[in-house]
Amino acid sequence: MRTRAGAPAPGDSSGTYLDAAATAPLRPEARAAMLAVLDAGQANPSSVHAPGHRARTVLAGARAAVATAFGARPADVVFTSGGTEANNLAIIGLALANPRGRHLVTTPIEHPSVLESCRYLERVFGFSLDTLAVDGDGRVDPAELARVVRPDTALVSIGLANGEVGTVQPMPELASIARDHGALVHTDAVQAAAALPIDFGGAWPGAQVDAITVASHKFGGPQGAGALLVGRGTPLEPLLHGGGQERGARSGTENVAAIAGFAAAVRASSASHGTQGLALARSRDALVARVRAEIAGARLTGHPDERLPGHASFVVPGVSGESLLVALDAAGFAVSSGSACAAGKDEPSPILLAMGIAPDLARTALRFTLPAPLEPGAIDRIAAVLAAEHQAALGIGATKLP
Repeated sequence: MRTRAGAPAPGDSSGTYLDAAATAPLRPEARAAMLAVLDAGQANPSSVHAPGHRARTVLAGARAAVATAFGARPADVVFTSGGTEANNLAIIGLALANPRGRHLVTTPIEHPSVLESCRYLERVFGFSLDTLAVDGDGRVDPAELARVVRPDTALVSIGLANGEVGTVQPMPELASIARDHGALVHTDAVQAAAALPIDFGGAWPGAQVDAITVASHKFGGPQGAGALLVGRGTPLEPLLHGGGQERGARSGTENVAAIAGFAAAVRASSASHGTQGLALARSRDALVARVRAEIAGARLTGHPDERLPGHASFVVPGVSGESLLVALDAAGFAVSSGSACAAGKDEPSPILLAMGIAPDLARTALRFTLPAPLEPGAIDRIAAVLAAEHQAALGIGATKLP
């Protein structure tokens, strides 16, 4: 079974999987690393016997591999159950440990695990919260952050790239402004890290970022594993209390097999960042051009240039995003109408609304996220399906309108 893009959806024998922003197909390297751990026999890495030592060695190797990929030190890597836990640990843990104040800054287009963590601090601990406006492309104006940040700002959390529209934020400028005011800076890089080079201690997204969230399944690793990169000297209040694993930041026995798969996927992804990114961008641009040519009024959402290389998202007036998704699914293309975390909700995307897109138009959203470049024939078929569904919707009037 093929597991990269242009290939079948995970676990399927036919079709083309184009929903990598939700979960990337499992890489063979990750599968092999997980099986090696499982076949060797499960053991607790905190145990002192030989099997425990083997598990601890695997864990240490994975930690070193993840650290190397992101320009961090092994001691900076706190393994978690995924991006949601890492974001909770970052937001709540950094804010509660920072004595400078009880003010938070984020944006309205963050992942729910960021927004809900901020709202939890607001509701339970009395923090005040400012959400920065974004422009029509989903970007934050650094001047807006400079206006809002203040002496008692404990934490600024802004995602490096948005998973729904693909926009990449100007993080070096944003981080510099926040740190100039003494605030800690966290960025959710779950969507960005598999597509863009990350240097935790270097130039990009900037040495002034205090914590970065990454997740295994965006790299082609298993679900249920992730990490928070946080400097060893950065104060962090743990959310989970117990045996003191992960240098006391995250108690609980580590999922060694999943972490091994995570590290293997990160290594494989990092090895092909540059060439893969260019190829993805070319394929994405070809898809965008064809969709625009075939469907009058189709609008690309997100920044036209500062966006993730394999990300193409649209709103299509006159036809619901759900009907387009269903038509593509029937034709063998697995896509989405937006964030997987909001799927199934009969409400327009809050991210698109924050960008100024009207509710009815926001309900027409369609998102393609490519794990690997598409063949020209696949682009032709996608365009044909979309054009046919769009024409059918216009032909039957309002019954398919949102």
